[in-house]
Amino acid sequence: MIFAGMKLPIACYLVSLLSVSFVCDAAEFDVAATATNQLAVDLHRQLATGDANLCVSPYSIESALAMTFAGVDGETRTEMARVLHLPENDIAVPASFAALQHSLEEMSAKTAELVNESKKIGGPSEPIILNIANRLFAQRGYDFRQDFLSIVKQDYGAAIEPIDFVANPAAAAQHINKWVADQTRDKIRDLIPADALNKLTRLVLANALYLKAPWADAFSEKPTQREPFHVRGGAAVDAPTMRKTAQFGYAKREGFTAVSVPYAGGDLQFLVLLPDDVNGLRALESKLTADALAESGKLEMHEVDLHLPKCKLEPPTIALAKTFQALGMKTAFDIPRGSANFNKIAPRKPNDYLYISNIFHKTFIAVDEKGTEAAAATAVVMIRATAIAQPKPPPIEVKVDRPFVYAIQHVSSGACLFLGRVTDPR
Repeated sequence: MIFAGMKLPIACYLVSLLSVSFVCDAAEFDVAATATNQLAVDLHRQLATGDANLCVSPYSIESALAMTFAGVDGETRTEMARVLHLPENDIAVPASFAALQHSLEEMSAKTAELVNESKKIGGPSEPIILNIANRLFAQRGYDFRQDFLSIVKQDYGAAIEPIDFVANPAAAAQHINKWVADQTRDKIRDLIPADALNKLTRLVLANALYLKAPWADAFSEKPTQREPFHVRGGAAVDAPTMRKTAQFGYAKREGFTAVSVPYAGGDLQFLVLLPDDVNGLRALESKLTADALAESGKLEMHEVDLHLPKCKLEPPTIALAKTFQALGMKTAFDIPRGSANFNKIAPRKPNDYLYISNIFHKTFIAVDEKGTEAAAATAVVMIRATAIAQPKPPPIEVKVDRPFVYAIQHVSSGACLFLGRVTDPR
């Protein structure tokens, strides 16, 4: 039953695991990649306020909200475009995200072929495993606009699944959470909090990604040993640390060092930004920009003796509504009351319209000698009312023994699928 004078919630849920990418015409995915990195920096500055570890998937969040953006109108559209760094021209946005997703999906197929060849010479024995899935969980019988449903299905590959939030919102949440867990191989569970949905929820837009990526050249377990790490920039404690001397991307910048470690296939990399000072993390983060991230996408190769701590981060679900409101996206949350305009998702009536009630995000990442496994989930809840031989120089030693910024980065576009900081690898 729809009650007059009440606002209905839509829920847009996005789940993402670590992603990998492929070579593609840069112009095709430039809008999506640039927007993802700009949002990444904005979110990092908003969320990296304490001294704890941080892991977010800007690609996951941007992708979920890009689907929502397909149904926004008026001042709400202007605000979302500004905060998400998207052009108001909606034609360019879905096509760009479709191109970036296609580029990512090609990765698994490419590395599967590489594995067959590399096995002959003792190379990586496992391909990159990547799963990207989009889905719309839509209230049965609600008056959604067909144009919106067509866009998210065509450009985001989001299948539409009818569901009944009115009859049993708790069961609907459990159903969506199970879908999320299935898509992320159980790395993201209970994305949607128990009380996040109610009888007024009308739509959940979900994007799920899973990645398991082996290094292009695995670290041997033999050199791994406990080495000092200055936890939160303070006293050093011993932490399991991998070590390898090889050709890595490397650059010395003002105040920090950048090192990139490639995954199988070379289209995805783990980027480390290491401050010069033991307690220099905040200074580094203060000058972090989207351009700096993009420039770090293609570092010059050098012989590097790399000491890299193993880590496993599994932070709890975080609610991002206040974060996005602080960034300037207010009318999407119906602030002030009556201002939300998602007329392109469903007809907007004075007493029956949609708005975002919250955005939930959850991540997982583990880095070891074999490679990286990562997951992320985002839920946007909307309510009614993404030459000549020269002497060989000695390798450059880089000890990652202090808090650092990291990213899982698509090399071709520079887009950061994950961005965060490690202040305590234990």
